[in-house]
Amino acid sequence: MTDTVSARTAVPRTVPPVRAPGRRATPRWWADAGGLGAGVSLLVVTALWVSNGGVHQVSGGGAEAVSALGRLTGLWASDLLLLQVLLMARIPLVERAFGQDRLARWHRWTGFSSFWLMIAHIVLITLGYAGAAHANVFAELWDMLLTYPGMLLATAGTIALIMVVVTSIRAARRRLRYESWHLMHLYAYLGVGLALPHQLWTGTDFIGSAASTAYWWSLYAVSAGGVLVYRVGLPLWRNWRHRLVVSHVTPEGPGLTSIYLTGRHLDRLPARAGQFFQWRFLDGPGWSRSHPYSLSATPDGHLLRITVKDLGDGSARVARLTPGTKALIEGPYGKLTGESYAGGPVVLLACGIGVTPLLSLLGELPYRPGEATLIYRARNEAEVAFRGELDWFARQRGVRIVYLLGPRAARPSWLPAEFAGHGDAEALRRIAPAIAGSHVYVCGPDAWTEAARSAAHTAGVRPERLHTELFSW
Repeated sequence: MTDTVSARTAVPRTVPPVRAPGRRATPRWWADAGGLGAGVSLLVVTALWVSNGGVHQVSGGGAEAVSALGRLTGLWASDLLLLQVLLMARIPLVERAFGQDRLARWHRWTGFSSFWLMIAHIVLITLGYAGAAHANVFAELWDMLLTYPGMLLATAGTIALIMVVVTSIRAARRRLRYESWHLMHLYAYLGVGLALPHQLWTGTDFIGSAASTAYWWSLYAVSAGGVLVYRVGLPLWRNWRHRLVVSHVTPEGPGLTSIYLTGRHLDRLPARAGQFFQWRFLDGPGWSRSHPYSLSATPDGHLLRITVKDLGDGSARVARLTPGTKALIEGPYGKLTGESYAGGPVVLLACGIGVTPLLSLLGELPYRPGEATLIYRARNEAEVAFRGELDWFARQRGVRIVYLLGPRAARPSWLPAEFAGHGDAEALRRIAPAIAGSHVYVCGPDAWTEAARSAAHTAGVRPERLHTELFSW
């Protein structure tokens, strides 16, 4: 890659002036309120089970107690499964409160928890019913599947959820392309939908009282409504309104390509520097598979830019896009924004393609000359992207650019091997002496980001000033 910028991508077109933040900072209590609401929902479910005789049945012992515990685990599993759907329904309020990193972690935790509770529900209910009927456990299970209303649908839903859980295990995910994993993950919605008839037809804790019926129908309606409105309706509206098309494509270096997009009313698209979209390009077979790409330049109301690294999962086709190709988007998503930054020292740590959202942030954050430091980790000089733009930020806005090049260290560290003898936090303090009082933005691969985040925390950065975005799925 050269140190010059072509006329087509020359500053200031790709590096617009600092823009005033478009929205106020998200209140910190939103996340607390969301967590409290999730906890209350589990308490409500438990209270409904108690009111339906659950505690009395357990205290009586025997097969009835086993069945009662099976009902409780089924209720908890259903509640967590619906909360999981809400977590990833892309509801803007939820996105802004938690950010994609935390939502993904909670989604994973609630998913596995609801799955094992569902397995416990199946086992306990079967044992309880078999004990009450003095029947063989497997014969009872077979009889339940064939004679109880909605059980065949529930079985199909369980199989769909098992497939989702198996493909979510880290060892399995490493063997799958992102597109395949994402497609299989959509079967979770099918699993939830197929379980509903069984619960409403045979679940006494769902229809045993007016309060139970009202609660479960409301939770299902809110979950389904969130998905339909924010995962279907809002993307359809934004794509119809903005009608994005590829303006031009520019190679940035080996395996690295920038795509510039234009459209209608882009000044009304609520995108901020540091955020990402799910992208689909209508360029032929495979267009339906979406990919998450961050904005690599500050949105200026006229152009959007993303930069894609060829990782072999369908991203290589981006380099072959032609002007005029239509694009479909979902988003914007992500909390790696400057909404809480009002000035003062700022440190940005990037590794590899993780530089793209931080580059867009450099164009939006209202720092003064000398207040911003970008630490850019790459394996070698050839992998340093956007050298021309970074030089522009150094000259025009007084950004201090620190390149850390070389192979990775033998130990978990954000430093290259050459500096691995230094402590992670110590090295960060030496590079950025004002780190403890800075806003810190970190973006890169999982392990590197975790090491950089840990170093910043040890160096004294307050949690509310430490912003991260993980490039993982």
